[in-house]
Amino acid sequence: MNEQKDFYQLEKNIILLKEKIEEILSSEEADKREKIAQLKKQIEKEWAKIIPRLTPLHIVQIARHPKRPYTLDYLEYLTKDFLEIHGDRRAGDDPAIVAGFGFYRGQTAAFIGHQKGRTTRQRIERNFGQPNPEGYRKALRVMKLAEKFNFPIITLIDTPGAYPGIQAEERGQAEAIAYNLKELSRLKVPIINVVIGEGGSGGALAIGVGDAILMLEYSFYSVISPEGCAAILWKDQQAVIQAAENLKFLAKDLLGFEIIDKIIPEPAGGAHIDYEQTFKNVDKQLNLTLKKLEQKSSEERLEERYKKFRKIGVFVEK
Repeated sequence: MNEQKDFYQLEKNIILLKEKIEEILSSEEADKREKIAQLKKQIEKEWAKIIPRLTPLHIVQIARHPKRPYTLDYLEYLTKDFLEIHGDRRAGDDPAIVAGFGFYRGQTAAFIGHQKGRTTRQRIERNFGQPNPEGYRKALRVMKLAEKFNFPIITLIDTPGAYPGIQAEERGQAEAIAYNLKELSRLKVPIINVVIGEGGSGGALAIGVGDAILMLEYSFYSVISPEGCAAILWKDQQAVIQAAENLKFLAKDLLGFEIIDKIIPEPAGGAHIDYEQTFKNVDKQLNLTLKKLEQKSSEERLEERYKKFRKIGVFVEK
């Protein structure tokens, strides 16, 4: 990638400062807190210089950052005694989707999320976060259990899209996604969707129908990737910048379109720079949203959920 669209070049100074923080944390220095506070202020100053230069494609790179926190990282912070459920009871298990139950702020909740993997081996095992049909069926199995026991459902979205392989199609990829959309639209318990990285088309939407959609500040949610859009519309990968600008898939765009309900702020430099602050921000908004939803009856939630998704895509020409 050239310099204009390479976020990894822009963040070099911030990464160096982050590494210094990590060195101090692992040392036995007496004045750790003061030094870390100074370094964080420097990160904020560097980030303030970068923000005006950020393009939609830079946001895509932040959302895809290999060091960005993934579903399992969030679960470790947000939940206690998380119990993962495996298998769809039809074809097998899909490691690209993590699903199960854990204690969240004193109550049991179902958590479902995409998982990409860190190392090369993990990424291959997790299929780079691209679910097969059994992943979506496993997710629905857990959601149905949550409804049975009146547990709220929280989904963490971070996928480039559903896996487009031949075997996935043979096992009913499209049907699994479509069936999830139908079933999620009428589950009676509160459902909160959080886009934590990439929100890739039907692969994201298959666990993304709910009462409230939250997005991290530097994530994106789109019908297609900018690379895919450039290949189809312009038949030219050099048009990826133009595609990213025209897709309007950033959190601020989607909030304006009333597709999402809230933008969760990220720390200076992005979520990968300060995991703890990111988790705190997500936890705060998640808790507030869940409390509001639990005050409503299931009939109210279902009606509002229906209206929310029916109005998406409606526009008036001027």
